[in-house]
Amino acid sequence: MRYSVPEEIDKGSFVGNMAKDLGLEPLVLAERGVRIISRGRTQLFSLNPRMGSLITGGRIDREELRAQRARFLINFNILLEDKLNIYSLEVEITDINDNAPRFGVEELELKVSETTTPGFRIPLKSSHDADVGENALQKYELNPNDHLSLDVRSGAEGIKSPELVLQRALDREEEAVPLLASDRGDPVRSGTSRIRVTVLDVNDNAPVFSQPEYHVSVPENMPVGIWILTVTATDADEGYNAQVAYFQEKKKPGETSEIFELRSTSGAIVIIKNLHYEDAKFREIDIEAQDGPGLLTRTKVIVTVLDVNDNAPEFYMTSATSSVPEDSPPGTIIALFNVHDRDSGQNAFMACSLPENLPFKLERSVDNYHRLVTAKPLDREQISSDNITVTAKNGGNPSLATDTQVLLQVTDINDNPPAFPHTSYSAYIPENNLRGASIFSVTAHDPDSDNNARVTYSLAEETIQGAPMSSYVSMNSDTGVLYAVSFDFEQFQDLQLWVTARDKGDPPLSSNVSLSLIVLDNDNTPEILYPSLPTDGSTGVELAASSAEPGYLVTNVVAVDRDSGQNAWLSYRLLKASEPGLFAVGVHTGEAQDHGQPPLSATVTLTVAVADSIPDLLADLDSLEPSHDPDASDLTLYLVVAVTAISCVFLAFVIVLLALRVRRWHKPRQLQTASGGTAATAAKRFVGMDGVQAFLQTYSHEVSLTADHLIFPQPNADALISQESCEKKDFLSASQSLLESKGKETVSQIGVLCGKLEPNSEKNNSPKNEMTTCLRFRKGRRLALLCTLLGTLWETGYGQIHYSVQEELDKGSFVGNIAKDLGMEPRELEKHGVRIVSRGRTQLFSLNPRSGSLITADRIDREELCAQSAQCLVKFNILIEDKLKIFEVEIEIKDINDNAPGFLKEELEIQIGELTAPGTRFPLKTAFDPDVGMNSLQNYQLSPEAYFSLAVTSVSGGSKYPELVLERALDREEQDVHQLILSASDGGDPVRSGNLYIQVIVLDANDNPPTFTQPEYHVSVPENVSVGTHLLRVNATDPDEGFNAQVSYILDKMPGKIAQIFDLDSVTGDMSILQSLDYEDAMFYEIKIEAKDGPGLFSRAKILVTVLDVNDNAPEVTITSLTDSVPEEATAGREIALINVHDRDSGQNGQVTVFVLGNLPFNLEKSIDQYYRLVTARSLDREQVSEYNLTLKATDGGTPSLSTEMHITLHVTDINDNPPAFAHASYSTYIPENNPRGTSIFSVAAHDPDSDDNARITYALTEDTLQGAPLSSYVSINSDTGILYALRSFDYEQFRELQLWVTASDNGDPPLSNNVSLRLFVLDQNDNVPEILYPTLPTDGSTGVELAPRSAEPGYLVTKVVAVDRDSGQNAWLSYRLLKASEPGLFAVGVHTGEVRTARALQDRDALKQSLVVAVQDHGQPPLSTTITLTVAVADSIPDVLANLGSLEPSRDSDASDLTLCLVVAVAAVSCVFLSFVIMLLALRVRRWHKSRLLQPTSGGLTGVPATHFVGVDGVQAFLQTYSHEVSLTADSQESHLIFPQPNYADTLISQESCEKSEPLLISQDLSEVKGDSKLLQVSLFLSLVYKEQLCQGGYYKALMGIYLGNKALL
Repeated sequence: MRYSVPEEIDKGSFVGNMAKDLGLEPLVLAERGVRIISRGRTQLFSLNPRMGSLITGGRIDREELRAQRARFLINFNILLEDKLNIYSLEVEITDINDNAPRFGVEELELKVSETTTPGFRIPLKSSHDADVGENALQKYELNPNDHLSLDVRSGAEGIKSPELVLQRALDREEEAVPLLASDRGDPVRSGTSRIRVTVLDVNDNAPVFSQPEYHVSVPENMPVGIWILTVTATDADEGYNAQVAYFQEKKKPGETSEIFELRSTSGAIVIIKNLHYEDAKFREIDIEAQDGPGLLTRTKVIVTVLDVNDNAPEFYMTSATSSVPEDSPPGTIIALFNVHDRDSGQNAFMACSLPENLPFKLERSVDNYHRLVTAKPLDREQISSDNITVTAKNGGNPSLATDTQVLLQVTDINDNPPAFPHTSYSAYIPENNLRGASIFSVTAHDPDSDNNARVTYSLAEETIQGAPMSSYVSMNSDTGVLYAVSFDFEQFQDLQLWVTARDKGDPPLSSNVSLSLIVLDNDNTPEILYPSLPTDGSTGVELAASSAEPGYLVTNVVAVDRDSGQNAWLSYRLLKASEPGLFAVGVHTGEAQDHGQPPLSATVTLTVAVADSIPDLLADLDSLEPSHDPDASDLTLYLVVAVTAISCVFLAFVIVLLALRVRRWHKPRQLQTASGGTAATAAKRFVGMDGVQAFLQTYSHEVSLTADHLIFPQPNADALISQESCEKKDFLSASQSLLESKGKETVSQIGVLCGKLEPNSEKNNSPKNEMTTCLRFRKGRRLALLCTLLGTLWETGYGQIHYSVQEELDKGSFVGNIAKDLGMEPRELEKHGVRIVSRGRTQLFSLNPRSGSLITADRIDREELCAQSAQCLVKFNILIEDKLKIFEVEIEIKDINDNAPGFLKEELEIQIGELTAPGTRFPLKTAFDPDVGMNSLQNYQLSPEAYFSLAVTSVSGGSKYPELVLERALDREEQDVHQLILSASDGGDPVRSGNLYIQVIVLDANDNPPTFTQPEYHVSVPENVSVGTHLLRVNATDPDEGFNAQVSYILDKMPGKIAQIFDLDSVTGDMSILQSLDYEDAMFYEIKIEAKDGPGLFSRAKILVTVLDVNDNAPEVTITSLTDSVPEEATAGREIALINVHDRDSGQNGQVTVFVLGNLPFNLEKSIDQYYRLVTARSLDREQVSEYNLTLKATDGGTPSLSTEMHITLHVTDINDNPPAFAHASYSTYIPENNPRGTSIFSVAAHDPDSDDNARITYALTEDTLQGAPLSSYVSINSDTGILYALRSFDYEQFRELQLWVTASDNGDPPLSNNVSLRLFVLDQNDNVPEILYPTLPTDGSTGVELAPRSAEPGYLVTKVVAVDRDSGQNAWLSYRLLKASEPGLFAVGVHTGEVRTARALQDRDALKQSLVVAVQDHGQPPLSTTITLTVAVADSIPDVLANLGSLEPSRDSDASDLTLCLVVAVAAVSCVFLSFVIMLLALRVRRWHKSRLLQPTSGGLTGVPATHFVGVDGVQAFLQTYSHEVSLTADSQESHLIFPQPNYADTLISQESCEKSEPLLISQDLSEVKGDSKLLQVSLFLSLVYKEQLCQGGYYKALMGIYLGNKALL
């Protein structure tokens, strides 16, 4: 059937009467299941079932379907579903004029140079019309125009190409011309493209600046990045020719380009480096403005730098001395210095000053030189050193000032004797003191320094009781510490001494002081007179009536003391009582103790008997006899041994702890006597100086300090600290022995920290001299110079010397005779200290001391010093050191012609268009010559050239600028490059010159479009070529060059999808494939391409691509109609599916064969066209095969052939023709008795080969009775799962098996069923415990008694245990065992018989009564058991048993039990005390460890303390020895142990006066020999600082407690 319909008609439009053409009524057509069949194509048509007609399914666009094909046909099929009949249908789509011609771009821009000649042809873009025939594109039209016309050329196949023709020359204005394209359809349709012709400009104008010269003033403190000026230049051209860029002309590398930045686009000038008025007062910037092609012009910017006060005065120390003796007269010169300010005018005016109240003044010398001199005599004792600040201030607004420091040391003379702080001293010492103990210390102070302040001490020689004074006391000459032998109060009570202190000055000075030593008495303990002790060693007995009331006097204790005074005052107290709280002792009874220091005591033990009379007392004593019970005595002995053992362990533990403490204390005592220097002492071994002072005040007490024990006895009554010693603040001094100790480090550290050590004389090479030397000048020569200057204080000298010298002279060249000009002989220059003085400038000149001449110090380059200044002067000063005379020297550096003119670049390239008019000027780069005068640049010269000449322009300032002049028109085709040489020369002798090589490139004009090598390209390609494959390369050439010859290739994107399939490389012209080709979609392609040069001229070509068919399409199998199931009783020939087979290839590649794979009961029957029917070949059986997976394979005839497989799943529906079937004919199962109710006991399952409801099985039990009860009351079955459940708990003793019948039925129609038998067996469980038959237990609850004679041999049968079990089998097997016996190993029980027999012979020590526990156990799982207790009496007969049982009564002795109780309590108490002691020690250790961890983060807390606040640890250790204290303090062992035993300090009673004065710390010679732990003194001395104030105010206990707690916290 064939129909025809125009495109673009509405949806549902009538196409044809298909029912009529098929010869069927419309209703019959619908009943037979008619429908349209198409392979994947969008349904363009549909059926109207009522009318039986074919209608449109949507809008049809012919151009979208087949583009510009002349005739377009659509083929599809009609299927009658009931009979699977196929009919072919063909519909032609006719074209209407529904598309207007359309250009690829709405606006086309063409660029044409204004010099293009008339007749030039420019190709235009073609228009495209999607319609065909008369409806397609027919003609082009152009609006009338005076300059342009249209020419249309027809190519092959009638393709029209429009071209634009230039009629006459263009001016520089835009032309907009519309181009019209139209067809001949009805109605006529047209399209328009706007053509914009842009006339390109020719660069014939150079940029022009708005000013020939710019001026700007800028302060020198202008910040970096600030804009100061903008230069502007304009160009009469346009576009690229008018794009002006600004450049800074660099005559010489660096200079202004490093200070100013010129923005190339805006012309803004920005400061990029700080300006300095002192470097240059003005800056000259040469600027060029250049347009796009390269024409340029120049201008100049003059920047004037304004001075601001931004430079502070600068000091230059010409001469200075570091020390001056204190007896120097006024006017002594200290220093000579120069002050300079780099500013100018008022900003450079300077005034120098000193702080007020200084014994110095300033004297002005020549130029800017000043002298610092003494104004009055100096006193070292008042000011030992002075840091003199000299201030120089300029006159700017605001003014700036600079300070310099002059450190001056005043050297000492011995003009002060040593002085004691008190006129006399007194000290107390107890009698019987230790020999050699330190008893007192005196200190004298000398305000001088070094040897003048080094004090030695001695005692005046006297006799005491005929013996010399030195046999009783001695004194350390360095420290002033007094040592004594043991004194006796009864021998003498006081001593009078004289102490002499003498310095080591020249001559030495000395002073004396008196010292009184008072001996104290207290060496006798109290003696007890009553009660007197009996001679037999026992204690006396005092009576106390039992009826005594509170306050009853029992006895009186009488004691006396042989000492006198306060030492004989006695007091009494009760030390210990057996019954605390029963007795009290008055102040005059009990223990006697005197009031001496330290107090002495004696004790007496009293025994008080509580009785009314002596007979009563004796009677009570008789009853105290100990018990002779051996058992009680044994227990008492054990308890006493236990108490003794625990007490001994406790005591040994305490002794070990004390031994460890003594060992740690003894270790540092040994280290104190060890020798060793302090050279390697670390900085961390220094502690605060103030801490050492405070440490002195803490040793006036008797202290015993350990980690766990702190005792503060009463302080000595004479240990009074004076208020004066607390208020006076002296510096810490070091003794001479310390200053002479080993190592430079220790001495310098102590010296710097104390701040009072002065340098020694020149002959003493001690490190101390470095501590006070800040200005490193040699003393001898400077001091001599200052002494010489005293005579010429007001004499000054001034002169000016002028020389001239040429640059570039060799080093050492003669400049001038400086000795002659100064009026001296050459040898006198060094004698008078003549030298060159300059402020920081590199020394260009030097003095020759032999010849007395001024010579060059190095090669001098005038250009580096003065640039292009007309006159170059170098100024400096000559100083005559001994007379402090200054002479100014001025040297002129003369220029020589040592530099040739040079260009920054050796080559210059200039581009000129070939149409540039003659007479055009092109500025050239200038040359630069750093020389001046005639040696600088003078003229330019150009090499001969027919096209160019040279013009030189002179501007203000003498600068010359060369310009290149075009003499005649250029022709690029004749010569495209011109080579020129520009020479620049100076006027020196000899003449020097430099060359610039100029290359003139002639620029091309675009007057030729690209041309393809072929007007049409042909290529054939197979359709299976891969994506990205290169097809061919098109080529177009342009006779122009450069940008005008840069050809780019463009693919015409109309019509349709060509741009999506093919890609044309715009640069190379290579064409490649973007998408896979398909011969079935298109057999050939016509591709239009364009070649376009840079400015826009283009030409066209065509590429014809022929697609070759290959077998690349596998056959397509489409199921038109399909049923997914068929009943198993269906007969052969039953239709299953209708299948269509199609291959998109053509020819042999499109011929397809199809068949069913495998040996299956199905066949394929061919219908019309490529349709096949799938039918059954025979009847089916679902029980054999319930589902078929059919595979249809279609194979084409290509080489190689391609095939496609289609899979169809077919289900065979079921009928109920099979009953359920069990797997076994019968079943049996087992269940244990006592099972829980509802337990699952078995499961049966039947199988039905049918499906769905036909295979759904239900289960049931056949009704029956068991022991008169229905079966359903015992068991039940789940009808769905077949699981059997027990409804009762079975008992093996009741019945042992059951017989059941199970029925399985399906749900088919009709239902089918089957039966099976099931036997259920009950299993026995161990649920009964054994029962003991013999022996039976008595009814009164007691245990039965069995007899065993003492003469029984091993194996004697005592009794037998008989038991039974109600279970059966293994559960009833019994075994016997002995579970427990009061005498293990005496009896044994038979495992299987239960017989109880003796295991050994009975002995006398065996107990009379033996208790046995026998267990009887079965062998079930789990096993069950029972026990019985047997009592066996060891006796020959019943009467013996009763007699022995009567003797077993417990002892009633209360005294023994009381004693035992007391001993048990004692053992427990001692153990608890010991355990508590150990726990307390551990707790203290943990607490100290925890605190040390907390303090670790702060361990660096002393690192920031200034060095002057610390003193050497070795010095502090030596100090400890002078006080003869016993100190042991460890910090590294994680333990704290500090012991302060009682010192010998009869002389350490500190008076109120001494407390007001902070005595200096004296460091003994032993300082350099101590190697103790550095942390030892850091802790103690630091803590002493905290409690000094409290100690001075009498807070002894509070201060010492603070030291103790602080040490514990730090440790």
